[in-house]
Amino acid sequence: MASSDAALILPPGTVERGLRRSVRDYGSMVRWHLASLRIWLMMLGSVQALSGVGFVLGISLFYRNIPTSAALFVSTGVPVINLIMVGFVFGPQLVASQRTAGSYEFLRTLPISRAVTAAAWYTVCLISGIPAVVVSLVVAQLRYDLPLHISLMIVPAVLLTCLTGTMLGYALGHAVGNPMVTQLIAQLLVFVIFGFAPILYPIQQMPGWLADLNWWFPFRHMAVVVRAALTTSADPAVPTAYVVIGVWAVGAAALALWSLGRRP
Repeated sequence: MASSDAALILPPGTVERGLRRSVRDYGSMVRWHLASLRIWLMMLGSVQALSGVGFVLGISLFYRNIPTSAALFVSTGVPVINLIMVGFVFGPQLVASQRTAGSYEFLRTLPISRAVTAAAWYTVCLISGIPAVVVSLVVAQLRYDLPLHISLMIVPAVLLTCLTGTMLGYALGHAVGNPMVTQLIAQLLVFVIFGFAPILYPIQQMPGWLADLNWWFPFRHMAVVVRAALTTSADPAVPTAYVVIGVWAVGAAALALWSLGRRP
């Protein structure tokens, strides 16, 4: 056998050891996040649940007799907000605070792969968002007796929606070096999501140019896939929505991992 071929052969058990280490590191990072942020995550989860319930119940104040279609649209849009808020808004602010406190560089020196670190943070965001989704939907069902029909597609819809929101926030937090700029952008994103993304209201109510612009962003498509998984409506835009969300997730993850790997 040629020496060049022999060099390509890994020692026995190398892959298994690498996989075991990744799993161990992943579990350690998840536990570290949950332990170090336990107060913040509990507070944020409570705020998410309360704000979700507030949207669900508050929409009825606009109507004497709220149409079922309006209640259903808002109630199936709120889970999207719950799923992306931690990773998309809180995540960048967390990174900014770590930069300010001086712990950011220390965390980057830990002997843990960037992919494992990102996966651990995604898991924490998922754990934080799902309880608020459940509470919001339960309250909506009790208040409006909605014709919800939860299909198995809720699993990929929830996982991909949360992944995309988390990776977008992760990319923002690590790509922007100025903590103050990061926090300002994160605050601005809250207004963008609620005011200019067709999540809680139909896209038909937006100006044509803004509706066309929203097609290129993932938020509209997040609402499409989650809403389709919670109702019986057959939306022909669902396959396209999954593609758009997936492209944004991959792009944001690539940017975040590159930002983590580069030196300032």
